Amino acid sequence: MADSDQPVSELIKELSQQTSTLVRQELELARLELSQKGKAAGIGAGMFGGAGVFGVWALGALTAAVILLLATAMKPWLAALIVTAALGLVAGVLALVGRTKLRSAGPPLPEQTTTSLKKDVQVTKSAASRGRA
Repeated sequence: MADSDQPVSELIKELSQQTSTLVRQELELARLELSQKGKAAGIGAGMFGGAGVFGVWALGALTAAVILLLATAMKPWLAALIVTAALGLVAGVLALVGRTKLRSAGPPLPEQTTTSLKKDVQVTKSAASRGRA
């Protein structure tokens, strides 16, 4: 039996089934896409965490060395104060740059799923328009 010979109730039932299948498939695609992105981000974050720990230790050792060096030319408390002010300035600049980068990154969206859904809507609208003609 040709599609045009099917009763309306059968066509609606078929449309409902296809729509349910399509929605399930799109949700699965979104889940997989976000899962892959999440795993990659998790590994990267772990590496940055490890680098951060070692960076803090290195910065502590460097800070002590700079304070000891400056303490040969001035009182130790003044050397420590100068180094603290310099580190505070660097921290402030990094915080401002980091905030700017986070704001420009935008929200994490499943891009493939969004594109696929837009195509699905266009195909459905096109098919519906042809069906009315």
